[in-house]
Amino acid sequence: MTKSDIPVMPQFFDRYINLADNMLILDALEQGASFENLIPAKTLEALGDLRYAPNKWTVKDILQHVIDNERIMTYRALRFARTDQTSLPGYDEELFGRNTTALNRTIPDLYDEYAAVRASTIALYKSFDATVLLRSGIAFNQTISVLALGFVLVGHATHHANIIRERYVPLLS
Repeated sequence: MTKSDIPVMPQFFDRYINLADNMLILDALEQGASFENLIPAKTLEALGDLRYAPNKWTVKDILQHVIDNERIMTYRALRFARTDQTSLPGYDEELFGRNTTALNRTIPDLYDEYAAVRASTIALYKSFDATVLLRSGIAFNQTISVLALGFVLVGHATHHANIIRERYVPLLS
């Protein structure tokens, strides 16, 4: 199924879904299976622990956030795929960000973790058929389908790669 098959475009999450191309969900997930496909590791390594403004995350913090978010969204997808209708809460990304060890890690290590998490996501989505992809539940007070959650993952990674290109890469000049 493709992005255009999403039955209801969820508010808030649409900002990420709209960044994804209209292609098969598995192709979209596989296209982004390496963060290197979005932004080269050498660029992030050159940025080191720079921040474009006080109290903003480093690129390592951003990458850890993308990894954490993928785990959370995939958990939601699994719950809804199995027809669990429990309303799932949002999460505090700033709290998560303050409580990581991302600054003590290397970019290659974070890229490896991203690839492992995305491989797990792809394996999960390969187990879903069209009926399962169209199942939905409530997350962050929005009805969202399993299919839409997959495209959130694709667009969320793209969103943060765009932020790195727009706000962090200029710091190298």
